[in-house]
Amino acid sequence: MPNDYVFDEPNQPVYTNLTNTYKSPGIIAPPETSAGATGNLYVVNAINSTSLGLLGGTVTITIQVSNPAGSGKTLYVSRETGGVNVALNLLSSFSGNLTLTKGGTLTSPTTLTPVNSNFASTRTSVMTARSSTAAVTGGTTFYSVPLQAGPFIYNENGSYVVPPGQTITMSVSASLTVAGLVGTTADLVWWEA
Repeated sequence: MPNDYVFDEPNQPVYTNLTNTYKSPGIIAPPETSAGATGNLYVVNAINSTSLGLLGGTVTITIQVSNPAGSGKTLYVSRETGGVNVALNLLSSFSGNLTLTKGGTLTSPTTLTPVNSNFASTRTSVMTARSSTAAVTGGTTFYSVPLQAGPFIYNENGSYVVPPGQTITMSVSASLTVAGLVGTTADLVWWEA
């Protein structure tokens, strides 16, 4: 009597067909997947890169997205991404921070144009997006986390909701105690429904 393996040998797997009989896919995807496919997912980006003097300093980039009163849309935050680029000196001390604020005021803001993540879509965002190279003043900070040098990503999957008449502000800052080159990048991704 042969001594056959009961289970597949590693070099001879058994191939099977999927027998899932659901009418719709059995795979779960985050809501922004559908929002992107329908042309309702938007992105804004801003960068600030500065060479700091002998005593160092702080480099900040801030993005603010406002949902106008009466827009008929609600903003759902998909994710915050960005990064901090630092050319460190051995004698330098580095610190970084990501802050999310409800409301607030920007100093010398620049208008940003939200980009639709579906390149075939002609839809445009109803939100007003702006950036500043200064930290936000006022408002209510509801999230703050220290950052290390390098990229970061925080997936929210719609957990922050901005109804008409409200504003969300994202600020990325980095500080050095001596001279050096510092760059901060911020990207805010959201969908509208």
